[in-house]
Amino acid sequence: MTDALKTSVLALDGGGTRCRLALSGVAGVTAVETGSANISTDLDGAVQQVTDGLARLSEVTGHAVEVLVTCPIYIGIAGVTGPVIADRFAAALPFHRARVTDDRPTALNGALGGSDGLIAHCGTGSFFAAQLEGQCRFAGGWGAILGDPASAQWVGRRALSCTLEEVDLLREASGLGAHLLNRFGGSAEIVAFAASATPADFGRVAPDVTEFAATGDPLAVDILNAAGRELSSTLHKMGWVAGLPLCLTGGIAPQFLPYLPPAMQEACISPKGTPLDGAIILAHEFAQEVRDDDH
Repeated sequence: MTDALKTSVLALDGGGTRCRLALSGVAGVTAVETGSANISTDLDGAVQQVTDGLARLSEVTGHAVEVLVTCPIYIGIAGVTGPVIADRFAAALPFHRARVTDDRPTALNGALGGSDGLIAHCGTGSFFAAQLEGQCRFAGGWGAILGDPASAQWVGRRALSCTLEEVDLLREASGLGAHLLNRFGGSAEIVAFAASATPADFGRVAPDVTEFAATGDPLAVDILNAAGRELSSTLHKMGWVAGLPLCLTGGIAPQFLPYLPPAMQEACISPKGTPLDGAIILAHEFAQEVRDDDH
């Protein structure tokens, strides 16, 4: 490692929408962005996204990849369901010292710092986290098949499912349903799309839902109301009480604010930072552990 990078760290925040890789040191923070990654659904693809990010970071900073990989790195990435897959992912990467966790600690750290509160993170997937009296608790993040309520993919999939109910005359026709039938070319085409769609593919339907909800479309409003109920129920189970700060993080989460109970709406605050900021904080803590062990 060069003297310029002696106290530097790498941090990565990765999920269903994008990966962000940053070099943090005395010269400040330099970050680059690559595509989506989830190590449960596509570990090899996630490795490729990190590899691409390293190459881009090398170009931007002027430091060779062989030098960058000597910096300690903290990786918070979607799809980490336990230590076995985390270790497998770390072993497939070129870093000398790496700590791999799911993306929940980075989001919590970035949003709340050291303060008490809760977060509902709704991007392509979703999870919940609480930081109360120095103790952290996490829930969700189990993926599209078994979980991820109120995520963008959940919203998109629900919209398509309800559209098919409209085709069967089980729901009142809606502007959103008509729009989705036109967008995909019909009910058969929706079924064909869903058969091979990834969570990110479903997530790309969600902006249509939020756009139609803003006009009062009954189907869109019904879906976002259901998302609000999912968030409210889980946050209460996680320990939220009136007055505790609450952050809605992730791409679609702020869209749910009007659909939460009034007390929760009043408790919502802006995140102190991003998940990448949280990953950088945790990377510096990890680097300190590494230095202590070396001594």
